[in-house]
Order: sequence, then C-alpha cells, then structure tokens
Amino acid sequence: MDFLTTALRFFQTGGPFMIPIALVLAVGVAIALERYIYLAITMRANRRDFDTLLPLMLQGKFKEVLAGTGENSSAVSHIFREGLERMQSTRRRQDIEYAMEEGLLEALPAIEKRTPYLATFANIATLLGLLGTITGLIAAFTAVANADPAEKATLLSQSISIAMNTTAFGLIVAIPLLLVHAHLQGKTIAIVESLDIAVVKFLNFVERGRVEGEAKGEATTPPLR
Repeated sequence: MDFLTTALRFFQTGGPFMIPIALVLAVGVAIALERYIYLAITMRANRRDFDTLLPLMLQGKFKEVLAGTGENSSAVSHIFREGLERMQSTRRRQDIEYAMEEGLLEALPAIEKRTPYLATFANIATLLGLLGTITGLIAAFTAVANADPAEKATLLSQSISIAMNTTAFGLIVAIPLLLVHAHLQGKTIAIVESLDIAVVKFLNFVERGRVEGEAKGEATTPPLR
C-alpha cells in the first residue's frame, strides 16, 4: 500500500507530461507482449515443420513434402513450397534459390514488424521526460521570480524536485523498453537465421540429389513422387 501511495504521489506531482509517457508505456507493453507471443509461436512452428519435412525430403518423398507445406502456414513451409514448386519447372539451383528467397522475403515482414517501434517509444519516453522537466523548470523559475526572497530557495527546490519526476518516469519507461527491444530483436534475428539455414539445407540436398542423379545417368532433379 505504501508503494502504491508513493507511486501515485510521484505520478501526480510529475506534471502533465506524465500522462503521455504513461500512454507510451501502455502501447509499448502491448506491442512487446504481442511480439513475444508471435515470435515464440513462429519459432516453435518453424522448428516443428522443419523437423517434419526434412526427414521426408531425405527419403525422397517430395510429393508428401509438398502436401505437408500446403497444410501448414509456417514460414519454413512457405519457403519449402516455393522451392518445390519451382523444381517442377526448372532444374537450375539458382532458379530454385531465387524462388525460395522470394518466399523468405515474403515471410520477413510479419516476423520483423512492430519490434523497432519499441526503441522508438523508448526514445520518445526519454524526450518527453526531458521536455516535461524543462517545462517544469521554466514554470518554477517564473513562479519564484516574484516570490518573497526568504521563500525563493524553498519554492525553487520543491519545483525542481517535481520537475525531475518527469525525467525519472521517462527513464523508468525507456530502459525496460530498450531491454525488451534488444531481447525481441535477438529472437527475430535467430528466426531469420534459422530460415536461411533451412534454405541452404534444402538447396544442398537438391544439389546432392542432382549430382547423384547425374552420376547414375538419371534426371538432374529428384522427381516428385
């Protein structure tokens, strides 16, 4: 109860800029939660589908792989489907790679969106805190200009203390948002790197199958069966 009372008094004495900083905090927390849940689900879905589809590819069951990619909506499934569909019309590794890279580029916006907002909101919270402090100091010096000389020091110290609450609150909001942004950015990079690895593994497998096929005098691209 004492903590809540202190926090409420701290918020009330911080001036009008405490409200927009609180709004920035609320929006930032909402985005952070949404991104954390989405990235966790995406990472789990990609790992599940990759572990399911890769053994089928190793067995040469490309038709089953293609059917599996149609049943799942993960980024890995989408990228694999692009590669498999291109394999039906071309045997060149470069063409297949271009198709898979196109699928990767289509998947990236959903993975990367909104996370950069957290760093922006952290900067906005800091700047709002500084602006609130400067505004409070201007009001404080204006108020003590015509005050009794004996009261000026007391009034000034009280006004500065109140004005500094805005900066403190801005930093209290900004620091966690920056930490959460760094964490989510790391998860985003990990997902993108895992998709790049999936593309390379797919292409290497296709290339190995092409080389083995040429050695046996067979088609240079494993057939869908």
